[in-house]
Amino acid sequence: MLRLLAPLLVAAALLPAPARAQSPATAAAACPALLQQQFPRLQDEKPQSLCQYAGKVLLVVNTASYCGFTPQYQGLEDLYGRYRDQGLVVLGFPSNDFAQERGSNRDIAEFCENTYGVKFPMFAKSSVRGAEANPLFKTLAAKTSQQPTWNFHKYLVGRDGQVVAHYGSRTTPQDKALVAQIERLLAAH
Repeated sequence: MLRLLAPLLVAAALLPAPARAQSPATAAAACPALLQQQFPRLQDEKPQSLCQYAGKVLLVVNTASYCGFTPQYQGLEDLYGRYRDQGLVVLGFPSNDFAQERGSNRDIAEFCENTYGVKFPMFAKSSVRGAEANPLFKTLAAKTSQQPTWNFHKYLVGRDGQVVAHYGSRTTPQDKALVAQIERLLAAH
């Protein structure tokens, strides 16, 4: 029996570290502090760990369904589709902080999918500014000294979990400087 197990044990020991199961402590250490939190998914409100996006380039955006900038959903989805396989993830956080997202999470999810074909991860409606801001947006605002002043404010986070830049609502997802910065971050892995 030992003769049969020995080759398997040797093979398991030779696997690269990511292929082996990680202990919870090791997994937490691999997840940057910024991502060590959970938010309910928009579609079904099931808790989702942001650690699943560790090692990715993130574009974190506060969104709204009834805003002059709402068509940016299409640009965000296009950006996500174009760079997803290279490691970009767009994270959408609907908010009614500017009184332009009054629907339920189900209403928002249906609007995003039916109107713009949104496939990038979206989370349940939450506040993104001030004392009531969700923990991610509090941290993003603290690190950049800039909280969202309107819907579709964007924070760019590198693969290491460090905030690289932020862009106001008027910066579209197709903006050349934003796209160039994303491409640099994707190439730097």
